[in-house]
Amino acid sequence: MKLQKILTQVSPFAGINFINEDYDKSGFTQLIDSQLGTRCKPIGFSYSDIVKNLMNIFYCGGDCAEDIQSHLGEDLKSIPGNLVPSADTILRGIKELSTENTSYESINNIKYNFNINKKLNDLSIKSLLLTKQLEKGFFYDYDYDNQILPTEKYDTKKTYKKLNGYFPGVATIGNKIVYIENRDGNANVKFEQAATLTRSYNLLADNGIRIFRSRMDAGSYSKEIIKVVAKNSKLFYIRANKSAELYRQVSNIDTWVEVEINFKKYEVASILFEQFFKEENYRLVVMREKGASAQLDLFTGDTFIYRSILTNDWKNSEKEIIEYYNQRGTIEKEFDVMNNDFGWKHLPCSFMNENTAYMIIMAMAKNYYNYYVAKVAIVFENIKPTTRLKRFIFRFISVAGKWRYAGRQWILTLFTKQPYELLIWNKTTNNQIKVIDYKITMLNLFTTTRLYGWIPTVCKVQKLMFAWIIKTRDKNNYLRK
Repeated sequence: MKLQKILTQVSPFAGINFINEDYDKSGFTQLIDSQLGTRCKPIGFSYSDIVKNLMNIFYCGGDCAEDIQSHLGEDLKSIPGNLVPSADTILRGIKELSTENTSYESINNIKYNFNINKKLNDLSIKSLLLTKQLEKGFFYDYDYDNQILPTEKYDTKKTYKKLNGYFPGVATIGNKIVYIENRDGNANVKFEQAATLTRSYNLLADNGIRIFRSRMDAGSYSKEIIKVVAKNSKLFYIRANKSAELYRQVSNIDTWVEVEINFKKYEVASILFEQFFKEENYRLVVMREKGASAQLDLFTGDTFIYRSILTNDWKNSEKEIIEYYNQRGTIEKEFDVMNNDFGWKHLPCSFMNENTAYMIIMAMAKNYYNYYVAKVAIVFENIKPTTRLKRFIFRFISVAGKWRYAGRQWILTLFTKQPYELLIWNKTTNNQIKVIDYKITMLNLFTTTRLYGWIPTVCKVQKLMFAWIIKTRDKNNYLRK
């Protein structure tokens, strides 16, 4: 084996240049600085620099702020115009964006700390509006859940899972996180949840986001919480807690209908909900299945396993309601993505308020990733809109490239045959980025058009994105021999 060493710097993460260009030119930088304000004098790093570089760490495969110094700093500094702060500066910026905790006292005179960061949550929603992932005036489906985050920090409390940690409440719309509010790990899931939901709904309403349907698990089954949910959404679906009164109602059901859900047989029925809010005419959808054991249930006197959903939806069938409610499992997937891809598993700070700020910033990074990977999926065959971060790094970020300055402009040279040129912004600037790829000819132009010609039929969003790419390519003539 012969070896030839090239002394010029070649970055193995050249794909990050395209995310940075989109970040700057989409208005994300201006949005962050306008919402969060000026951090310091012109000599220094703005909040947009801190947020961008924290995102870049994870987009390049890192998992902590220190990676920017030990592994990724030189590659990120090679990007023209990119200011790269140290790990300490990033962590100081996160602390500056934190808010003081709020204490609430229970009826048992026990105090619980909550952290409410309205400014960062508002920025997160506005970033979704900026990237058109949400649009004002549209109705959306809303999910809420609390997750145990096991961690050993100065102010963590023991959770019901017997581990120290926090117990944040997280609201999502589809695969987009729209609100995060942290709380002590020992706080009951229903304690002050109505107030948390009110703040979340109000913040969405202030930004023009309207809620059509809300889904929640049994942790939201209480009179006070249901009142808030019903007020802020047209339809709601909440898992009902088991109770003697509930079983009394269920035992009076005479007619059951057999349905098949996910290749499994169930019996379903609907009754008028009478436990509370009887005047509201709410519906209780009940499903049951045969238990594996022959042991009789103490309350029902049979061997069935019962589950029920409280709703104000009388239009859809029991099967449709159950299938829709079961789709809320997607929020559990979002927790997995945040824990393993975007750093929630390893919180960097010592206190809850600082870690809450970090969690919201990483939720913004995840939302922005959803937006950008959908754009890349249109022109890259081996990337899908649902591609997880690790695969995206291998297939998009990890490409060899280097910058050079020639002809009064920066030129990025990529060593690849992938169609990165289709992702360049269409605005012409003094420092316009050009991509030099190998043997790109007019034949490639027609081949690309034929290859991706079927994509516009998939959905409206992809139609618009494809039209934007074709317009960019033709108008500015980025493809060069």
